[in-house]
Amino acid sequence: MTRSELADGYHAVPRRKLATIVTSLEMRTRTEPTTESERAGWVFEHRPHPQLAWYRGLYRRIGEPYLWASRLELPDAALDAILSDPRVEIYRILAGGEEAGIVELDFRVPAECELTYFGVTQPWIGSGAGRWMIDRAIERAWSMPITRFWVHTCSLDHPAALPFYRKAGFVPFRCDVEVFSDPRATGLYPADSAPQIPSFS
Repeated sequence: MTRSELADGYHAVPRRKLATIVTSLEMRTRTEPTTESERAGWVFEHRPHPQLAWYRGLYRRIGEPYLWASRLELPDAALDAILSDPRVEIYRILAGGEEAGIVELDFRVPAECELTYFGVTQPWIGSGAGRWMIDRAIERAWSMPITRFWVHTCSLDHPAALPFYRKAGFVPFRCDVEVFSDPRATGLYPADSAPQIPSFS
């Protein structure tokens, strides 16, 4: 990914593309949990080297309302190389036996952990599952010898995402504008996905 500074003013976004504001946040010391440590019937389950079909299926169920696309665009070999790396940890959240969310932690940079993907399925939004998950993610990340835990979110994500991460103890440190192909225009998602995001295809 390349970065360059934008001049003041409006900048045209090509048709079949989308633009989003990306906020990166970091945590330099571990924060205290925000929720109780246990929820009856909830499980934070590690899934080492998960099958691509399962991973993409859960990623799609969580990400379609926000047009998550990067992991759907990756060739199988490239995605499998990431998911099979022992420094990348995938967790699914089970609530009463139902898949409620995903947490992906990337320890490939020494002394750092990136919260690469984090989200809950639509039925569990507002249930407290996200707060419970972030506490588990923070606990796991800081159990390793890291000095920095970081995440990014964008203006296409759920509107509560940025304040959620700030409440969890992450501090914004960078802002970028990202332009990318609209996954509805490329066929990754149906044309009626994410109706709250205008399509210019």
